[in-house]
Amino acid sequence: MISRVADHCFWLGRYLERAECTARVLQVTRNLALDAGLTPRQCWQPVIVVSGQEANFLARHGTGLEDGEVVQRYVTWDEENLASIMRSTAAARENARSIREVVSLETWEALNELYLWMAGEDGRVRYAADRHDFFWQVRRACLLALGFIQGTMLHDDPYRFIALGVMLERAGQTARLLDVQHHALARLATHQVETALFLALLRACSGFEPFMKRNRGPVTPLSVASFLVLDPEFPRSIRFSITAAYRRLSSLLAVDAVGRPGIECLEKLRALDEWIVQQRPAALETGFIHACLTRVVDDSAEICDAIGRELLGQAASPAPGGRTQ
Repeated sequence: MISRVADHCFWLGRYLERAECTARVLQVTRNLALDAGLTPRQCWQPVIVVSGQEANFLARHGTGLEDGEVVQRYVTWDEENLASIMRSTAAARENARSIREVVSLETWEALNELYLWMAGEDGRVRYAADRHDFFWQVRRACLLALGFIQGTMLHDDPYRFIALGVMLERAGQTARLLDVQHHALARLATHQVETALFLALLRACSGFEPFMKRNRGPVTPLSVASFLVLDPEFPRSIRFSITAAYRRLSSLLAVDAVGRPGIECLEKLRALDEWIVQQRPAALETGFIHACLTRVVDDSAEICDAIGRELLGQAASPAPGGRTQ
């Protein structure tokens, strides 16, 4: 498999996961802004911070963190925002177009339909008329494309690179979401607001129903953090995502081939997987949570960089499918 194809597959997975996660966070934050009794800045600043675009946003919009409409437009439509839904959707489509011989017809049609809907009048009309439904349509289209990838493509190397991109992006997104909200929770005084933020965090990770099925007790900082970080069966937990990414990368490489490209990033991912599996809820209760999440974010980024160097030949995808983060 040539590095150019692997590069497009890897970033197709990352962009799809990023677009779906961004739409989900915006959808949940809109509901939180209506119900939780938080200030606009408390609601909307985490959206920008999680996207990694706070400095960019402040340079262009100044005090726009007080305005939910400004934040939503920036994170949804702004093509200069490297993490916007529009930018991620266009990049996912462009990466898929570049490897049409690899992705299935159903996958391509789902991605193309999402992009054309976003780029055309229908998406703008839906955004103006029913914001909640707009974000749900984006999420549904991304999940449909991921489902087509799972159900209609050969589970060979291209599929494995797509899945690797999805899982590494997912681990980073969950870690950033939990870390940002963890800082916000530390500044809140009322139990009612704290609980609302916990529940919103679970919904932002598509984890509300799984958490309630897993945990019969009260919603606490420790129970939510333990679930999102350590649960081995929840598909958006950090542990599940890192373990799944390690398995995908292992299946792509001959681990006994000393000196073969990819061994360094495989060892980094193996070390992160072993470390996260060894963690216990008690450690999160002692204030270790920020250090844990910072390690996940930093190590995931390093692993993605190592994959680019060792396996993808640092091949640049054509615009707008080029790497953004």
